[in-house]
Amino acid sequence: MNYVAPVRAMAFALDAVADLSENIRTGMHERADADTIQSVLDEAGTFAGEILSPLNRQGDLVGACLKDGHVTLPAGWRQAYTAWRDAGWNAIDLPEQWGGMGLPTRLAAACMEMWTSACMSFALGPVLTQGASEALLFHADEAIKALYLPKLVSGEWSATMNLTEPQAGSDLGALRTKAVPVGDGTYRITGQKIFITYGEHDLTDNIVHLVLARLPDAPAGTKGISLFLVPKFLPDAEGGIGRRNDVTCTRLEEKLGIHASPTCAMSFGENGGALGWLVGKENEGLACMFTMMNRARLYTGIQGVAVAERAYQQALAFAKLRRQGRAPGASQACPIIEHPDVRRNLMTMKALTAASRAIAYAAAAAIEQAEHGSVALREEAAARAGLLTPLTKAFCSEVGVEVASIGLQVHGGMGYVEETGAAQLYRDARITPIYEGTNGIQAIDLVTRKLPRGQTAATLFDEYEGYGRAAEKHADPLLGRTGAAVCEAVTDLRRASAYFLQAETSMEDRLAVATPYLRLFAVTAGAAYLAKGALTAAERLKQDRHNSFLQDEIATARFFAETMAVQSFGLARAVMNGAGVLKTGCVSDFACF
Repeated sequence: MNYVAPVRAMAFALDAVADLSENIRTGMHERADADTIQSVLDEAGTFAGEILSPLNRQGDLVGACLKDGHVTLPAGWRQAYTAWRDAGWNAIDLPEQWGGMGLPTRLAAACMEMWTSACMSFALGPVLTQGASEALLFHADEAIKALYLPKLVSGEWSATMNLTEPQAGSDLGALRTKAVPVGDGTYRITGQKIFITYGEHDLTDNIVHLVLARLPDAPAGTKGISLFLVPKFLPDAEGGIGRRNDVTCTRLEEKLGIHASPTCAMSFGENGGALGWLVGKENEGLACMFTMMNRARLYTGIQGVAVAERAYQQALAFAKLRRQGRAPGASQACPIIEHPDVRRNLMTMKALTAASRAIAYAAAAAIEQAEHGSVALREEAAARAGLLTPLTKAFCSEVGVEVASIGLQVHGGMGYVEETGAAQLYRDARITPIYEGTNGIQAIDLVTRKLPRGQTAATLFDEYEGYGRAAEKHADPLLGRTGAAVCEAVTDLRRASAYFLQAETSMEDRLAVATPYLRLFAVTAGAAYLAKGALTAAERLKQDRHNSFLQDEIATARFFAETMAVQSFGLARAVMNGAGVLKTGCVSDFACF
């Protein structure tokens, strides 16, 4: 089935959870207004459903093809990309100075959700181009910006992120790619990179590689990494295509999913060295690359939301048509959606999707406020973004896998065969907890770097509790125990957080329970943000009591709070007791270590 963008739900989340309309009203974005936001969402939804969604199945079946160093994508992909680029979709939140629209990051995130729901393999390319544009914007010199940014912002050229090497996965300090100064401001790059998304393809005429490498006198470890821009074709002074650089795709990986997204092994410098330019300062490349990686981590979380949304839509449609068994009180076979357990599965899918969308949009709002908000609030917004980004990447990506798996269950045996497409969603989603920093690394980052920094977490917990208290006091009976469940979850989160901040809690113990802590934080955040949206819906219902959409928003928030946020007690106990159990359990199995 084709994907239909849930534009109304997305617009509601942007406003009621991520405060987009309020920020526009107070002047954060001069070019944005309510009509513009709605128009962009509507047009993006149409493009995603009509142009990109039909590519999804063919992309999975045909995939990317490598021949003589050139990668081709399935028939129709280049035409779809050209149409997408010509419509300006690559440039939604990129600066007007370089050809962008200058619209909110939250809006770009919502559109990226649509592209990914429609066809995840397609959307992965633009994620990297947009991230590279930001990296150059913040760190490149003016000559590089002038030559490359107009092409990248428009989407005429694409970009990649080259970190991983065969011997250096998440441990970037072990990378060996070399950069030798030529003497004229350029460098010769030699080395091997693997797992490079869209490292080679036929959608654009040029590909700009951002490559981490070491200078000859660089210190060891991550302190000795620099970032270099290495184009596939060397542009001339006017930005036209020049001669081919010494960069080659040597292999395409055969993957579980995202078959039409070319995952390349790249070789730099087989014939003397690829020509590259330094981005930022020497030995500060990791900081420069993190500008790109932070955007990629936000969008990886969005990918989880997107796959979950499509899996829910497909499971719902199937459940309405598939007849099997008799529901309580039925006299004959009925659509399976009438069975209570199927409805529970569908509601779980819907609530997890809504909660993950709320967290991702809230993270996008914090990132945006850190860049475009009032100067007085930018530091606090950046700290909030630091907390919410690992939550978004880890929790939302796990939700994508979980919801796609439940979707398979709703389909029954038909979900396990490729004909329905439900299996593809699960296969595509499974990469998201792995790449852009595994979810375990996100949890470690959260508890060792982000949580101890300042009072941001405590302020956020107060905010979450405030939503819970407001929901408790609200008179609308549709809210049920939403408020109480949120407040209970916040209490559990505070207790678990205090455990990490105790001086006697060792680093080993912190790392042992970082993952359940992140889940606890995310479940609480999801419940709180949905409660915030439900409060808005309840107020609007006073003027429109029979509005089924608003009733549905409240029901979803209540379901999440009353059936999922209640996991907080067990997760908090796992955090505070899990490290000790890990030390004493499985002794015989781990003895060899």
